[in-house]
Amino acid sequence: MGFRQWLQGYLKTHNPLFPGAIAALISVTMGLGGAWQPLERLGYGVLFNLRPELKWNPRITVIAIDSKSLQDYGQFPWSRDRYVELLDALNNSSPAAIGFDILFLDPSPQDESFGRAIQANGKTILASAGPEEEPLPVLKDAAAAIGHILHEPDSDGISRQGTVWFNGIPTLSLALLQVAENQTPETLFNQIPPQAIVKPYPEFDFQNVWINWPGKIQQVPTYSFVDVVEGRVPPDVFDNQVVLVGFVATGIDRKISPLQPITGVYVHAAILDNGLEGRFLKRLSPVMTGVILIGISLSMSWLWSDRGLMRFGLAQLQIAAAVGFPLAWFAIALAAFTWGNWWIPVAAPIGTMLLAGIIVQLRDRYEKQQLMQLFAKQISPEMARVVWDRRDEIFDQGDLPPQELIATVLFMDIRSFTTISESLPPRELLSWLNDYLDAMSECIMEHGGVIDKYIGDAIMAVFGLPFPRQNPEEIQADAMNAIAACLAMDARLKELNQRMKAEGKPLIQVGMGIHTGPLIAGSVGGKQRANYSAIGDTVNVAARVEPLNKEIVAYNLYHLLVTEETYNYVCDRYQGVRVTELHLRGKQQETIIYSILGERPDEDSLNSSV
Repeated sequence: MGFRQWLQGYLKTHNPLFPGAIAALISVTMGLGGAWQPLERLGYGVLFNLRPELKWNPRITVIAIDSKSLQDYGQFPWSRDRYVELLDALNNSSPAAIGFDILFLDPSPQDESFGRAIQANGKTILASAGPEEEPLPVLKDAAAAIGHILHEPDSDGISRQGTVWFNGIPTLSLALLQVAENQTPETLFNQIPPQAIVKPYPEFDFQNVWINWPGKIQQVPTYSFVDVVEGRVPPDVFDNQVVLVGFVATGIDRKISPLQPITGVYVHAAILDNGLEGRFLKRLSPVMTGVILIGISLSMSWLWSDRGLMRFGLAQLQIAAAVGFPLAWFAIALAAFTWGNWWIPVAAPIGTMLLAGIIVQLRDRYEKQQLMQLFAKQISPEMARVVWDRRDEIFDQGDLPPQELIATVLFMDIRSFTTISESLPPRELLSWLNDYLDAMSECIMEHGGVIDKYIGDAIMAVFGLPFPRQNPEEIQADAMNAIAACLAMDARLKELNQRMKAEGKPLIQVGMGIHTGPLIAGSVGGKQRANYSAIGDTVNVAARVEPLNKEIVAYNLYHLLVTEETYNYVCDRYQGVRVTELHLRGKQQETIIYSILGERPDEDSLNSSV
């Protein structure tokens, strides 16, 4: 299959969305396999640290079992009388609910008095670690509600999720809301947006939510346990407050939020804040995430392709797109996170953008490499790059539309080729001919010519393809390039003949004919096979001029004849002499033929010779 047939097939199947489809498949597969998850977790932390700090709900208060309390009351566990003293102190105020982030599993002599204090308070919630680790019956029966304190950080140690429901028991935070807001746990759970729920686990009967961490825990009013008991904290600070009692020393109950190290009591405080403010963190469903990744991938594939932004071919635009689109998506994610409480994917979309861009670039590089290899046999690498960059101008939906243009056509032929071919064995003849064709073709392509075809030992080349020239200066440049190529071929042929003589091979003499005029360039052939070629009267004239070299020897040093039309374009640079006239069938006027004598000396060389 020729390069033109390949290129036509390529353009018919060259879909700018195809790399995006590949990138989407890879990205979605990575998502299903969890490959994006580590990067998304990093993005999660970045979003929290870039977002302006949220204010904690002002109704949340923590009574801390801190180092000061441990110093005064001794090491843990404490006597239950200490908690009786705490409830007595809080009875001087009106908290909305009191939750103990402490397990009371082992019996003690003070359980009866503690139970009475819990019952007298009427708003105390005790902690459970599951059906097997519930508070002592005397305490459980006295409590206003029971809430579990189960919590499992993610594999990297950061607490992103909270278990709000486990085996029919609400988390301590929901139990606090139940008492403070006088609602059932089921009602409170149903108020959580579905997008905030991680995923259902009906077989285990537990449910997680995404925690929308407010600002740093230093914002939360926190009072030392011993100070509250000793009356050093004004009672009115607890009025209508939802109070959590638990450890604040990270060495006892260490957890990590995306903002700082914390203890478990602040995990419950964060879930409580989200419930009071109605701002649990929401995430897109896997299906919606997949749709977004596919949409981004296809869009970026089109934008990165030569039919999108990249058709302008500006390196600055490519760099701006490579940086700008990911930054734009990150800005969208940060805005959604800040004002909408949505944690939309960051790493997967940005990674998909870059992946689509990489696949587009790899495909273009591969296809360009193939195209260059095919074109390089007929045109120069520089021209091949121009054709690649401007391929949409000459290829229309896989077809090579005909173009009318003005170009310079060159024909060259070996003199006495039939006699030479009879004197050489076929293998040697082919090697000898290929050496010649290779050297001549190189000279033509170095001067911007396109090898149209090889006709046995003859070469047809065109200067002015494949893009129509827009002004006379460009047409003149093509004609001058054709003459320059011929002079270069003459010099190269002399070197080649020296080698041929040394090797005992036949010497080569050629004739060259050039004409400039209008022609039509396009696909010539049938559906099964077609060639991109130039046709028209200009081609015929150039083909008729070349054989005249057999007859015209005088003033024909380079064996190069050109028509008057070509000479008028090059006469300012090259000297020529009128040698004959050619009467062509169908034309009333005769075609005037010139031979080229060489380059005109410039003024500097003339002055130096004088």
